[in-house]
Amino acid sequence: MKRLDCYIGAYVVAGSLFVLAVLVTLFSVIDFIDDLDSVGRGQYTLLRAAEHMLLTMPRLAFSVLPIAALIGTLMALGNLAGSTELTVVRASGVSVARLSLSVMKVGVILVLFTLVLGELIVPSTERLAEERRSVALSDRIAVKTNYGFWIRDKRSFINIGKVLPRNRMADIYVYEFDNAHRLRFSSYAKGGYHYDGKWILNNVQQSELTSKGILKRSLPEAKWKSSFAPDVVDAVKIRPDSLSILDLYRHIRYLRDNGLNSATYEFAIWGKLMYPIATGVMIFVAIPMVLGWLNSVGIGQRVVVGALLGIGFHIVQQTVIHMGLVFEMNPFLSVSVPVLMFLGFGFWMMRRVH
Repeated sequence: MKRLDCYIGAYVVAGSLFVLAVLVTLFSVIDFIDDLDSVGRGQYTLLRAAEHMLLTMPRLAFSVLPIAALIGTLMALGNLAGSTELTVVRASGVSVARLSLSVMKVGVILVLFTLVLGELIVPSTERLAEERRSVALSDRIAVKTNYGFWIRDKRSFINIGKVLPRNRMADIYVYEFDNAHRLRFSSYAKGGYHYDGKWILNNVQQSELTSKGILKRSLPEAKWKSSFAPDVVDAVKIRPDSLSILDLYRHIRYLRDNGLNSATYEFAIWGKLMYPIATGVMIFVAIPMVLGWLNSVGIGQRVVVGALLGIGFHIVQQTVIHMGLVFEMNPFLSVSVPVLMFLGFGFWMMRRVH
């Protein structure tokens, strides 16, 4: 049975990785062609666009892994069925449950691969991709570090600790230098928002360096005119679904502590937790499909059916999530519904396999 597990597992992994490579390459080329409109702006060259495409590949791989696992498993088991190997295995006394267990063992590996990809690789590559693209496109320097965002605006350097929804930011530090590169003003604002082309800062503490010493002042609110706009940070800000679970949790806690809406990030964190499970569910769904009504069809038909099911899962998932955001539904239930629907579909088909 161990040999059977390894044999089937090797087919499923090879098929899933092959489909994953095809899908990632296809979507990356489409994004690259779309990104060509930005080539020539600032320092953004064709080489930079190619670099951005390569760095965003892990995010695309994470996004399409459930679909790749479904199509790859259909192809792998379909090839075994087409060569009558599955028939021989069944005739030798291996039950449907034991055969499913062999497939789901490798499914666990793909689930762990999805989790590692989303937690350890995607956040880093996505951050680097957006930072380098932002620097090349803009004359301002915008960099994301562990201490927030750093932006250069002429002779000012700005550090933003938290970027919040609706053009709001928190923990804003502004360091202004004169023509001789000497520090003149150091300001801190607890929060602020962008409105009508200027910033409105709250709870401002400012220090002015003069020849007579340091002058300090406190302001409950102050207007700050700057060419720096929220879209500069948006260019390097990682989308919620590309953040790690730990970063999402920290962001949600901060928003809740400050009485702000954290729904977008709550949906994102549950999505990150459910997506690896969705990969396993897709592999499970493929088993009864091959053992049942897709047993005798060609590989092309299996690929088409797998693609349609994968697209259907994505459409249902995005629809339920958007409905959940609009109607303020429970994030866990909203994200879980598509996965539970396909899991139930898999069990229903499994009962029809003889």
